Amino acid sequence: MIPRCARNDTLTQLPALRLALLLLAAVLAAGARAQDFPRYGDEIYQPRLRQPGKDVMWIPTPDAMISRMLSMAKVHKGDLVYDLGAGEGRIPIAAAAQFGATAIGIEYDPKMAELARRNAQRAGVADKVTIIEGDIFKEDFSKATVVTLYLLPDLNYQLRPQLLKMKPGTRVVSHMWDMGEWEPDEAVAQGESEAFLWVVPAQVAGRWTLRSQDGWQAEARIAQMFQRIGGTLTIKGKTQPLLGAYVTGPTMGFTFQDSDGAIRSVRVQVDGDRLAGQLRFVGNVSIVNGRRAP
Repeated sequence: MIPRCARNDTLTQLPALRLALLLLAAVLAAGARAQDFPRYGDEIYQPRLRQPGKDVMWIPTPDAMISRMLSMAKVHKGDLVYDLGAGEGRIPIAAAAQFGATAIGIEYDPKMAELARRNAQRAGVADKVTIIEGDIFKEDFSKATVVTLYLLPDLNYQLRPQLLKMKPGTRVVSHMWDMGEWEPDEAVAQGESEAFLWVVPAQVAGRWTLRSQDGWQAEARIAQMFQRIGGTLTIKGKTQPLLGAYVTGPTMGFTFQDSDGAIRSVRVQVDGDRLAGQLRFVGNVSIVNGRRAP
């Protein structure tokens, strides 16, 4: 589903022509034709193309794009997929039927939510798909391992802080619209549609003390903007820049020149204010642990 109007002033400040073009682009991207839509409904309820909802209008995501989005997120049977704005339920149903995942859809419109439940029943995945009638800004989806979206930029921006607080490694995939300064880790095109994937990064900014099992120690100072990181490493009083620094989900790594001139690399898993992993030099590996200063 895509928004009809904004929840704050950001979207209302957009020129009317730009907003109209955004909505037109969404319609074209969906490959939507009015005669296609009876297949999304049933004898009880037939949704109408572009029918208004709370902050949204209904335009379904193309079937091919649904499969592409879930494939981008590498959905598997161990995942819990949350679809924010579930509409008629095709994304949660596809996550369960095609990828074996457990899926939950949040849908504000009660008639659409009931339709999604019936569709899950007809698809034979009612035991793996739950449809919640609720507001995506009020319902708790913090336990999701995958989050799917089809929202205009303004609502994506409002959700962004909440998404960034989710467990590192959570995959977020959006149809058509991005997250502004939070660059996607992957983007694909499917016909006239686009999809964007983000992997929620661990929050690694700060000052870290690192120690290895064989007595090596250093202090890392790291700056972060979303999944982009950089910083310095101080060893025996000598400070140097981190080389090739990255964070992907809970994994952080970088390369550096040690005090003996050797090039070594660190690869660790971050868990809150602690980290643990490996310090590597050629074929030699030692365990390294670290703690972030308050």
